[in-house]
Formats: sequence, C-alpha cells, structure tokens
Amino acid sequence: MSFPSDFLWGAATASYQIEGEARGEGRGECIWTRFSHTPGKVANGDTGDVADDHYHRYPQDVALMKDVGLQAYRYSLSWPRVIPLGTGETNPLGLDFYDRLTDEIMKAGIQPWVTLYHWDLPQVLEDKGGWSNPDIVGWFSEYTELVTKRLGDRVKHWITLNEPWCSASLGYLYGVHAPGVQDPKRAFLAAHYLLLSHGEAMKIIRKNIPDAQAGITLNLTPQLPATAHPDDIRVAWRSDGFSNRWYLDPVFKGQYPPDIVEEVMSMGGLEGVDLTQVQEAAQPMDFLGINYYMRWIHKHVPGKPEESEFAFPSESTFTDMGWEVNGKAMADMIVRVQQEYNPKAIYVTENGAAYPEPETVTEPVLEDPERVAFLKEYLGAAEDSIQRGAKLKGYFLWSFLDNFEWAYGYTKRFGITHVDYTTQKRTPKRSALYYKDIIANNAL
Repeated sequence: MSFPSDFLWGAATASYQIEGEARGEGRGECIWTRFSHTPGKVANGDTGDVADDHYHRYPQDVALMKDVGLQAYRYSLSWPRVIPLGTGETNPLGLDFYDRLTDEIMKAGIQPWVTLYHWDLPQVLEDKGGWSNPDIVGWFSEYTELVTKRLGDRVKHWITLNEPWCSASLGYLYGVHAPGVQDPKRAFLAAHYLLLSHGEAMKIIRKNIPDAQAGITLNLTPQLPATAHPDDIRVAWRSDGFSNRWYLDPVFKGQYPPDIVEEVMSMGGLEGVDLTQVQEAAQPMDFLGINYYMRWIHKHVPGKPEESEFAFPSESTFTDMGWEVNGKAMADMIVRVQQEYNPKAIYVTENGAAYPEPETVTEPVLEDPERVAFLKEYLGAAEDSIQRGAKLKGYFLWSFLDNFEWAYGYTKRFGITHVDYTTQKRTPKRSALYYKDIIANNAL
C-alpha cells in the first residue's frame, strides 16, 4: 500500500506537555501551571514543571526524530515563554530557545511546523477573562506578530490554533481542562474569540511571511446515530453541530450553523454578540489540520430530547483512554470534510493511541504491539481516504514522546519514544521502528 510521492510524514508534540522549565528562564505562569498545581485537578497531582525536560534536552530529542526519519515536526510555542505577561515585554531567553530549537530541527533536515497556540494561555490574561474577553483578539495578534517576525525567515508552515473546541468546551464549559471554568456563556464567548483570533492571525502570517503555508487544526469527531431511529439521528446531528460544524462552518463559510445558533441563543450563550463578526474567521487557508482520535455513537434517551447514551458495537476495541479503535471512521470523516468544505489540502496533524506501559524500561526497544496494530489500521485508513478523493497531504503521529497528558498527568502514554520521568531516559518503542520503515518506503 503506497502513498503519493510527496506525502509528508511527521510527528507532533506540544510545549507544555514536553518542555518543562515551566517556572524559570523568564517564562510566565500559564493556565496549565496554575491548574495543575491546584489540588484535585490532575491525576496524582502531576504538573508540567519538568515534563520531558525537552527545554534542555531538545538536541537529543531532535536526533531521535532524525533517526526515525521524520520529514516534518509539529511543535507549539509557549505564549508565556516569549511574552511572560501575555502582552508587552518579551522574554529574550524564550525567543532564543525557539530560535535554537528551530535551527536544530532544520539542521536535521526536518521541516518545522509551528502551532501558535496549544493551550498554554498566560495566566495573567486568564485573570482578565481569558478567551471570553474580546480584547484577547488583540493580545493574540500581538503575540502572533512577534513570533512570525522572529521565526518566519525559517518556518514556512504555521497552525494558528490547536483544537479550539477543547479550549472552549473542556476549559470553560466542563472545567476538566485549564482554566477549569464551568460557565456555558463564557464557553461560547471563548469559542467566538478563538475563531476571531484565528482570522486575525492568518492575516498577520500572510503579511509577515508571504510564502507561508497556514491553517488551523480542529479535532473532528464523527457523531453517529446508533440506529436509523429519527431520534438517534437527531441527537447525533445535534452533537455534530456543537463539536464539528461550530468550527468548520466559520473557518470555511464565515458563519455559524443556523440550527445550533438557535439553540445557543436560547441559552443566552452569545447574547449581545454580533455573530456576523465570525466572517473574519473565514480567511483563505492553505490547509486544514485534522486531529483524529475517536468516534461517538449516539442512542437517544427516551423522554430527554437533548440527551444520548454512547452505544458501541460489542466487537469494538478501545485504547487506554477508552477511545474506540476504528480507522474507517477517520477515513469517512476526512472524506466528508473534503466533500462538504473542499479545503485545498488536509493534514492529519494528530493521530495516535495510549496503551499501558511500564514506567521503567531496561530492554533496548519497548515492545508495543497494540500501537503498531493501531498505526497499521489508521495509516491504511489515511490511504483509503486518498483513494476516495481526499486531498490528504500528510500525517503527523501523536506523539513523538511520552508526555504530560493534561488532566491525566503522566498516567497515559502516547509516545513512540518511551520516557522514564525519573531519569529522563529515552527508549524507542517498536512502533518507532515500524514508523521509520513506513517513512523510508512511503508505504505500509
């Protein structure tokens, strides 16, 4: 099974999850520093203070990437590392770090892909309302201006936001992610200003780096009916509206999905907001990044029109996160997006699986057969989506390193490289060698 000759093979990480040095070197406090240090918010009281110590060990990590044969590496910048208070004075140490990291990546012959925002909002900005404050569009623009001017001579691939649904819903609605707020009104405001910030960032990237390729990354989750019953179809479509169309429609069509707007307004979610502003989110993009992890299958709850239960087939298998393994669903989602929104190009910017693994490894390669099987299924699905007409141009595996898995702390391991968090020893997993072979042959 072969891929197009120009198919791009990469892996992805995020700043707070791997960098460490979260409270020194001039870095400001971010919402995840505050959240993880709040008792009861993160498993085992884990924090990203040290994480993988990538801030100090990046040359070693980039050498490992080169050994696997990565053609591209997607990493994010820490906003409070470069502007500690979110706006105003910059941190030379932070900017120098991203200079060195980018140079190291390019020296290894790897294409740098930068994500501007992967969830580490400066805490001082959250204290002013965070993503639910309209001023954040200007704050984010100032940050984007700084880093695109600094790195734009080398970095030609930019992603504005990582998974704005997670930032808005997990952070401000359900409260399971930083900043830990449970307020529907703030959640919908956050989503709105995230989308407007994306639009402004796209304009700045175009201005400062005319030859850049730029887009956004959305986590897209198929919301499917369990049966052909009209109520199953209805609750699944409603869920699709909140999780997928609420972000796809603005960035491609410049509007919110009308069926969901009606419900949001009835809840007072965007009261007093000019919804036509979201036209600004529909800036021309060179690609759409899709993060894909799971599908949800909905069965309606009789007598409760807005509620559903998850109903998976009895033969389904699941990762350590409780997410179903089903490559076909990813292919179907990619093809759907191509057909309905027609992006110029699509990249899978994250896809991967966590499985239980030991904290310490003594052998030279850690066997992870479940992850190898997972990769085989999902890369087969990626190839299938291309055969079905999707303009899928590349795949970024999540993740290159085991890391701080947000509210799960260090209890979930997604990496193809094992990290012993006590010694910081790196050990390749069998999946890394499998991926290396796929990259070398551009084929399964």
